[in-house]
Amino acid sequence: MGMRRKQGGITLLGFIIVAAVVGFFVYIGIKLFPMYSEYYAVKSALKSLAAEDGVARYDPGKIQELFFRRLYMSYSSNVKKDNVKIQRIEGGWQMDVQYEVRKPLVANLDVVGRFSANQQLTGGARAD
Repeated sequence: MGMRRKQGGITLLGFIIVAAVVGFFVYIGIKLFPMYSEYYAVKSALKSLAAEDGVARYDPGKIQELFFRRLYMSYSSNVKKDNVKIQRIEGGWQMDVQYEVRKPLVANLDVVGRFSANQQLTGGARAD
């Protein structure tokens, strides 16, 4: 008496559906990665600016120039001068960067990312 073994596994249709879902999420990741990469470049530029000696004594124009020079090195293109606010605080400056990135996704659907970062510039002391 031979025992029949039932084969288990995924059908071709099931495989196509799984591949389509995985492919969609990979596509979304490819669209989102540059947005978040730029955000981390902004955070890095703020931290390195805060670590610079004497930054608390710089005028806002010089601070903004140094910030955008750092962003230029990381090929950041979505942060504009209008997105940067610098205000005087005790012991230095407070720098706030708020910007929005809009990327087309599929047809008339867009992905929108709103990013915000701030840093106290108090002459080498790191604060977030």
